Amino acid sequence: MDQENKQPNSLPENAYRELAPGEEYKPMMSAKSKPQEVTVYSVTFGIIMAIVFSAAAAYLGLKVGQVFEAAIPIAIIAVGVGNVLGRKNMLGQNVIIQSIGASSGVIVAGAIFTLPALYILGLDAHFYQIFLSSLFGGLLGIMLLIPFRKYFVKDMHGKYPFPEATATTEVLVSGEKKGNQAKLLAVSGLIGGLYDFIVSTFGWWSEGISTRIMGWGELLADKMKVVLKINTGAAVLGLGYIVGLKYAAFICAGSFTVWFVLIPFISYFADGQTLAVGENITMLIGQMSPEQLFSNYARHIGIGGIAMAGIIGIIRSSGIIKQALGLAVSELKGKKDAGETTERTQRDLPMKTILSGLIATLIAIFVFFQIGVLGNMFHTIIATLIVFVIAFLFTTVAANAIAIVGSNPVSGMTLMTLILSSLVLVSAGLSGTSGMTAAMIIGGVVCTALSMAGGFITDLKIGYWLGTTPAKQEGWKFLGTAVSAATIAGVMMVLNKTYGFVGDGALVAPQANAMAAVIKPLMEGGATPWLLYFAGAALALILTMIGVPALAFALGMFIPLDLNTPLLIGGLISWYVGSRSKDEQVNKSRRERGTLIASGFIAGGALMGVISAILKYCGADWFVEWSGAEILAVVMYIAIIVYFIKDSLRAKLTD
Repeated sequence: MDQENKQPNSLPENAYRELAPGEEYKPMMSAKSKPQEVTVYSVTFGIIMAIVFSAAAAYLGLKVGQVFEAAIPIAIIAVGVGNVLGRKNMLGQNVIIQSIGASSGVIVAGAIFTLPALYILGLDAHFYQIFLSSLFGGLLGIMLLIPFRKYFVKDMHGKYPFPEATATTEVLVSGEKKGNQAKLLAVSGLIGGLYDFIVSTFGWWSEGISTRIMGWGELLADKMKVVLKINTGAAVLGLGYIVGLKYAAFICAGSFTVWFVLIPFISYFADGQTLAVGENITMLIGQMSPEQLFSNYARHIGIGGIAMAGIIGIIRSSGIIKQALGLAVSELKGKKDAGETTERTQRDLPMKTILSGLIATLIAIFVFFQIGVLGNMFHTIIATLIVFVIAFLFTTVAANAIAIVGSNPVSGMTLMTLILSSLVLVSAGLSGTSGMTAAMIIGGVVCTALSMAGGFITDLKIGYWLGTTPAKQEGWKFLGTAVSAATIAGVMMVLNKTYGFVGDGALVAPQANAMAAVIKPLMEGGATPWLLYFAGAALALILTMIGVPALAFALGMFIPLDLNTPLLIGGLISWYVGSRSKDEQVNKSRRERGTLIASGFIAGGALMGVISAILKYCGADWFVEWSGAEILAVVMYIAIIVYFIKDSLRAKLTD
């Protein structure tokens, strides 16, 4: 038995390439082995990671609009702690730890992209509404994805890159051979955490810099409506490194198109015309700041682009949906002993269990909508149907995006959900504040479902490469979902009371603000910028025709500039440290070391941000504003970039 369970310490040669005809992939932990996976240690550790990273991801996402994927830092921590404790053969348990803990990032993304819009619109958001919408959305995402697992992780082996799953798998595999990664993560986490903690708590240097810091920059912003902004946070810089130069460049291309082309263009040709900005407010377009032009015009073009990119994704995924449905129906018709005859590494939860759970979840959603949100049977039926149909259609889009680029475009798909659900609900006689509340809750459930579907395919691909039991990952993912949903509900209410989402010093929550901007005119009968949505949709089609990722470009168009530029800087660092040597193995080692440093920046900066929020919530007021804060921010930002580069370049083949 010991010999049977003995595993190699590296992935097979054919792990990342397409298989030749008749060739089979055999994972590190063979199908005949019985590795330790679900233990008291792995489940407890996974729950702790889910709580900690839910809080951290919520703070970072609401502050800068980007939710980091928790899989990599959780994998590093799991490996490091296992090595410190001297535990052996931890691969199977570490996968379970990572899978349970990684529920945090996907649940947070679903919640913070939508539900803060309730506060932004001046509506109440109760704990149970945030918790249940996140919980039910997460459960729905898990069950809708499972029928597609074999297609994405096995049938398409080597055809999809799975960038995040690849990085996480490499971390888990390397943990079986060496243990210096946890130390590097701790050091970089401490540096990034202290850096962001000083900014958010003491204000010694500002968290953002812009060209307005110079006299010529102020003149450029006022006269030509051109301004460049950069968020100086360590966590966002690390996020850009992991996103990579290619994807960050597409995002920033959309952002630069808005800020350096559209906004100056609109200001120049519309100067002297009057525009109503909000209710009972009029302003000349020429008097608007670049930020006001962005909020009232350019961002809506990005929203239209995101919606069209989602439609394109559904059309491209129609064949996948049909194939997965066929497999599910085939299993339901017979093969009662399928779970007994299928090898361990390909054993999913029984399809009858999935179908029963799906029906139970939809019933629970119906009851939640009826009692906790709508109170009208007809409207509740419509809302439940909207949730199921859209979540089902977009599941493959989310999984496909993760498999190709490693980034889940849930915000764009959720915007489309809000537009569709609002139009349907208004047609059914529901509008005003009650309609806005219903639409945002519906959006929250759908957004979380799609976020979970995209994130969970990463966990399942990791398990496929390493040889864990899919059914165990799937079953315990439900626990991680419940823990993360409860955590995000509490954290969001604390952050709302501490910072708020409206006014000076409020959390940015860019996606939620975009949702609020879409939903308000639809539900109150105001002017909806359909022409701008159309322009964005047309742009997405044009970009698709010339081979440019329309979704990434459109996301850059509506996320604020200062949150996109650090992604490009991080991506440039990734390119630089990975291309300096003539030896590709050295470059690879440097990129991997940089990934660990970036993960430390993300985890440390986000966690210290939560601590800062708690201190402010408890009444601590240590923030000091002074005239040199922006100048010092430039110096400190350059310093942390230099540290990032120099430490990454220290990597050698022996690391």
